Amino acid sequence: FDLSTQQLKGLAVTSSLRVQYEAKFDFDEDSTGFDVKKGVITNEDEHEVYAPVALWLQAIDKLLARLEHAGMDFSRVKGISGAGQQHGSVYWSEKGEYALRNLDKEKLLEEQLIYAFSHPFSPNWQDASTQKECDAFDKELGGAEQLALCTGSKAHHRFTGPQILRFQRRHPEAYEGTSHISLVSSFLASVFLGEIAPCDISDVCGMNLWDVKAGAWSEKLVVLASGHKEKAMDLTIKLGDAFEDGGGSLGTISPYFVQRYNFNPSCSIAPFTGDNPATLLALPLRPSDAIVSLGTSTTFLMSTPYYRPDPAVHFFNHPTTAGLYMFMLCYKNGGLARELIRDAINADGFHRDVIDKEAPPKSWVNFDKLALTSPILGQLNETDVMKMGLYFPRPEIVPNVRAGERRYMYNPHLKTLREAVGTDQGWIKPDDDARAIVESQLLSLRLRSRDLVQSPGDALPPQPRRIYLVGGGSQNTAIARIAGEVLGGSEGVYRLDVGQNACALGAAYKAVWAVERRPGETFEDFIGARWREEEFVEKIAEGYQKGVFERYGQALEG
Repeated sequence: FDLSTQQLKGLAVTSSLRVQYEAKFDFDEDSTGFDVKKGVITNEDEHEVYAPVALWLQAIDKLLARLEHAGMDFSRVKGISGAGQQHGSVYWSEKGEYALRNLDKEKLLEEQLIYAFSHPFSPNWQDASTQKECDAFDKELGGAEQLALCTGSKAHHRFTGPQILRFQRRHPEAYEGTSHISLVSSFLASVFLGEIAPCDISDVCGMNLWDVKAGAWSEKLVVLASGHKEKAMDLTIKLGDAFEDGGGSLGTISPYFVQRYNFNPSCSIAPFTGDNPATLLALPLRPSDAIVSLGTSTTFLMSTPYYRPDPAVHFFNHPTTAGLYMFMLCYKNGGLARELIRDAINADGFHRDVIDKEAPPKSWVNFDKLALTSPILGQLNETDVMKMGLYFPRPEIVPNVRAGERRYMYNPHLKTLREAVGTDQGWIKPDDDARAIVESQLLSLRLRSRDLVQSPGDALPPQPRRIYLVGGGSQNTAIARIAGEVLGGSEGVYRLDVGQNACALGAAYKAVWAVERRPGETFEDFIGARWREEEFVEKIAEGYQKGVFERYGQALEG
């Protein structure tokens, strides 16, 4: 299962890793009784973005009904794991665990768990309301660098620690009435388990509370988040312990699902993890391979044995393999930002002959055409200035800047940068934005990952060996080609054939490994032995191109 921002997805695989069933529940289109847009509620005045927890409960029952209607026999399911949008927190009331343990098969989850939460909403990763709290977290250990060294990341608006600090300040009674705080992943695991499930060892690193090297809660940061030293132990109890074995069993499935949906009572529940760690598990990733997830957010993932935290990046424990870490870059303004440019082009972009005026309003045809026919960095020749833009419909995470669109002209020879105004220097809006927004997002990935990639050999400059695209944007041909031009990839750019369900797929693989692994068998060895590359991935673009890659290197200096 994958509980993302806009959908709940379910996917079942066989022991041989073949996908047998899949279904989704779209929060905007399929839910009833919830006024959400793109899966969330937004309070612009407070910079808050959050989701109703009851919506997710409704989605679980509806999704299972759809899988059942598709012919899935739940009695055959041996194990379940899942993924959840990272950083979000769910606040259980004192009645929460009792309610989970006493579910009635005749009733839906939404109506039975109405009093299971001390707060009805979960902060979303797009939330930007915690600047004051982030400043306190960065300061607590002596600066952003020290916080990143301890927890794997500097303080971020969306991270759970700053969110808890703000929650207990703004909702003290609800906080006092909270018996347990779950991440979205462990919330989903709790529902299937029928009791409060622990956070997993990878997702816990997205909280700014977990000391990665010590393998324990940071005492200083827990004191900060709780509001007072005397309340720190209470928060530690609310958080519980992290579950270290990614393939261990949390227990068997809740009787509710056995009685209502005919699951096998022996079905094992493996630890659920974050959506980004789950994406890392969607293929047996090798060193120097990179995954670029092109969903609502844009993320860049790599597996590494080296712990080299930096305020500009994120480091997490690997979700299955002790001794490995997951390196991640994450940007709020991914798919939503690209969609705004797409919509503007379809509405107003009639400046060039390539525009198809008959294309549907949400079609990517015109966006792709403009992105592919526009010259690299807007340069008709290499002596021209480079067109470079920043597109942030929401306040961005890295860099930490306010919302807005900004367009610049960079002279790589004189190393001068000036802002473009209107159609200054021939910048045609929104047409030129199609290529510029893709280049901007990919250049930011390259800038912040360049110290963590190595040369793949043959005297090539440092770059990933392969680039795997997943998520909705992986279907976009223009993005794929520009990804190879900007990021390189000595062996090319590839797409997972279920790229839009990569999180759910990684979680399903994790469940297979958890149920069938031999003693001491790693996830990489287990999945690698069953992985059939020709069935799962497709090369969709060339990677490194000599000259082009170097031109984008010049752009990074701007």
